[in-house]
Amino acid sequence: MTQKVTKGTRNVAIVGPYLSGKTTFLESLLFVTGAISRKGSVKDSNTVGDSASESRDRHMSVEVSTASTEYNDVRFTFIDCPGSVEFSQETYNALIGVDAAIVVCEPINDRVLTLAPLFKFLDDWEIPHLVFVNKMDRANIHVLDTLHALKAVSSRPLVAHQYPIMQGEQLVGFIDLVSEQAYRYHPGAPADPIPFPEDLKEEEHLARAEMLEALANFDDHLLEELLEDIEPPQEEILTDLKLELGADLVVPVFFGIAEQDYGVRPLLEALLKEAPEPEATVERRIKKQNGKQNTDKTLAQVLKTFYTPQGGRLSLVRVWQGKLTDGMVLNGVRTGGIYRLMGQQQQSLNEAWAGDIVALSRMEGIKTGDTLSSNGNKLEFPTAKQLEPVYALAITPEKRNDEVKLSGAISKLMEEDPSLAWEQHGDTHEVILWGQGEIHLQVALDRLRRKYNLGMCTHLPQVAYKETIKKASASIHGRYKHQSGGHGQFGDVFLDIQPLPRGGGFNFNEKIVGGVVPKQYIPGVEIGVREFLAHGPLGFPVVDVAVTLTNGSYHNVDSSEQAFKQAARVAMQTGMPQCQPALLEPILRVQVSTPAEFTSKVLQLVSGRRGQILGYEGIHDWQGWDCVVAYLPQAEMQNFIVELRSQTLGVGSFHWEYDHLQEVPEKLAERIVGNNGNGGNGSK
Repeated sequence: MTQKVTKGTRNVAIVGPYLSGKTTFLESLLFVTGAISRKGSVKDSNTVGDSASESRDRHMSVEVSTASTEYNDVRFTFIDCPGSVEFSQETYNALIGVDAAIVVCEPINDRVLTLAPLFKFLDDWEIPHLVFVNKMDRANIHVLDTLHALKAVSSRPLVAHQYPIMQGEQLVGFIDLVSEQAYRYHPGAPADPIPFPEDLKEEEHLARAEMLEALANFDDHLLEELLEDIEPPQEEILTDLKLELGADLVVPVFFGIAEQDYGVRPLLEALLKEAPEPEATVERRIKKQNGKQNTDKTLAQVLKTFYTPQGGRLSLVRVWQGKLTDGMVLNGVRTGGIYRLMGQQQQSLNEAWAGDIVALSRMEGIKTGDTLSSNGNKLEFPTAKQLEPVYALAITPEKRNDEVKLSGAISKLMEEDPSLAWEQHGDTHEVILWGQGEIHLQVALDRLRRKYNLGMCTHLPQVAYKETIKKASASIHGRYKHQSGGHGQFGDVFLDIQPLPRGGGFNFNEKIVGGVVPKQYIPGVEIGVREFLAHGPLGFPVVDVAVTLTNGSYHNVDSSEQAFKQAARVAMQTGMPQCQPALLEPILRVQVSTPAEFTSKVLQLVSGRRGQILGYEGIHDWQGWDCVVAYLPQAEMQNFIVELRSQTLGVGSFHWEYDHLQEVPEKLAERIVGNNGNGGNGSK
């Protein structure tokens, strides 16, 4: 069979910050291309995107939504991605499978910085992208100021593709900077050509000159024309835009109002003429395979895993090579069906070709990011980096009988959302759910309830405090004597207790001379000591202690290993309070990434949480960003990400790892021990 031509396909992600209007923009794209007859709205919870219950409850995207449409005989598959930083993993996983991305933003200079992490990801992956400045009806700044602000957060040059025509604060049209033709917008209809507005001639000329100069940086012929004041042909400009956009060398910028469909059609035309075809994306991805030979007839990659109420498990895949057919075996798993998605609606297909993004059903054991092949070849396409968890909740089922179902349900949640993690904490014995923020975990808990009928009780995780001793105590006597008819119980020991350096753990030794404690009873002494250290005098596990059995006595009939275990506990109970117990808390080494303009706020934030700042320096591959390194008590990290984001416009992030234990300040220790009551691990 002849390979199907894929030039009539475009896969485009719609990305941008929370509240920039991405879902409304998708509705406009689908409406003007005829895919839907009536636009929905986020407020009314009837959009094609945000079709999940968790999205509609919050009026925000919490997972990717896919929709397809046709425009001028080209099939577009749009992936609407969440804007909240807490759902960035969804966005990054989807972006690796598209041909281009549209970055939707607002004309608010103070919020432009929120685009920086997204621009960096796009440029690191060399994903061609355009910018759509939405909500121009709310613009209160000059368009050139908006461009200047956008350029400050992008490593690639931004070039205005059009110049907006404003009447007061109203967007009424635009000037195409390639053709220099002016157009006027009309509600519900394409824009009409109008005479060039003379009052914008100087500003338009400046914007066009900047565009041509940016393109000339990559085209010597265009540079020669500009130096000789030769007007370049439109075809040459369009060719340069296509080449340089496709190579992620420039970022064209458009302006509009998605709610009124203003600017949507010109952007669609640019995607048709200038966005790269799927073949170009495949070539770029194959180059990242380190020279591995590709012998597969069919290659695809999983961008997202869904568990749907009606269809069960669905794997959203990008077909990189060859074609998929219903029932084909990929990675040893037989596909249960091929579907084109329109929000939550599914259209059954018999086949899908290279360049398509489709959903495959019942791909058990296949994870998000996996490369699927028809013959088991080892070629693997790169995957987006796994985001580290930064926020946690301890969870317990509302119904105790549901505990057996919890691990299976959480595993399915993590298949849908790989940025979730969970653990059974060894010290506190809590089940802890980890994620990217408070809303992220609340969405996960909503899914547990809705999809698996598992309601959860939650609280902040306890801190795994430890305790140690500051001084030694020698010859601590412990005797256990119990008579209850028949054989009694008798054990008698003398113990030396000493502190060890931090990180020393626990050591047990014996210096018995003359058999005063028979060898068969010594293991019982160690067991008794260890059992006591699991719950020290302050109520926490004891660390960095050495205990030595130095003397004792026994009874020929009544002594036993159990009796010596009890004697050791008595000695430890007597001696440990004499050794000046001290409370220890876990200290984390934290690396905070922040825009340099917020570094001082981050330093204050760390210092205000009992942190020890180790230093900070610029991030070598991210201009204008700093990395602050510090020690922070784990007890101060519970809501650290929440405050960090509030101080950095939501873009600050951190990496953490356990470093050491450190003594808790005396007054704080008294409060923690007091709150701990009768024992167990307390939390601040």
